[in-house]
Amino acid sequence: MTTSSNALLDLSGKVAIVTGGSRGIGKSIAKNFANHGAKVVITSRKIDSCQTTVNEIIEGGGKAHPVAAHMGNLDDIEELVKRTVEVYGGIDILVNNAANPLMKGIGEITPEAWEKTLNTNLRGPVFLVQHALPYLERSSAASVINILSNAAYMYAANHLLYPVAKAGLEAATRSMAAQLAPNGIRVNALVPGTVDTDMVRAMPPAFQKASAEASLLGRAANPEEITPMALLLASEGGSFMTGHTYFVDGGQSYR
Repeated sequence: MTTSSNALLDLSGKVAIVTGGSRGIGKSIAKNFANHGAKVVITSRKIDSCQTTVNEIIEGGGKAHPVAAHMGNLDDIEELVKRTVEVYGGIDILVNNAANPLMKGIGEITPEAWEKTLNTNLRGPVFLVQHALPYLERSSAASVINILSNAAYMYAANHLLYPVAKAGLEAATRSMAAQLAPNGIRVNALVPGTVDTDMVRAMPPAFQKASAEASLLGRAANPEEITPMALLLASEGGSFMTGHTYFVDGGQSYR
């Protein structure tokens, strides 16, 4: 008997942590996961922002819980895993979405800027997986999704730190996928293009315009256009997908 597409995308009973889940791409992914049955932990630095997203999910009939955590802080990461397990009993899905897009080129990078950017964008996701690993191993269908950036695949002048961190996270994705596959844990990466989020709106207007027009489709994406791929990677619909990087960028990368 053929399994329906709706059943393959069902996340009922699954517990998902979405970092940077209070806004932008992370918020859209969290709400979509909740709409498909997942119990979602929303985490970002500000508890009020997390709670706002949680309230929206609950009002829509979903299940969610807020946890304030900074992905650059290892103690916060450990506490995030602990709180998630206390509230929901386990962890099935991790979405490493939180990011620090600090723009610094060679010649102006300080040790403090390096540490701040790499800790949040690379160390944090790796250590979150490591802390959650005992619970992912107990899951019947565990999935890790690392959100990258197409900046890692372009000539990003004066923008070294963020692309370096995201390129490192892609390498970590492949390594973790190879190591964790025997335990039934799938690890993939997703690369958005330019998306209409608060992070992009904080950039200079000329940068926003050029970034949006650089895609083949000639525009920025809405966050909701990124979520279907994340849902596929998190669900049984993506059960034979691991160790790869998937682009949802409107044809912007490799140009």
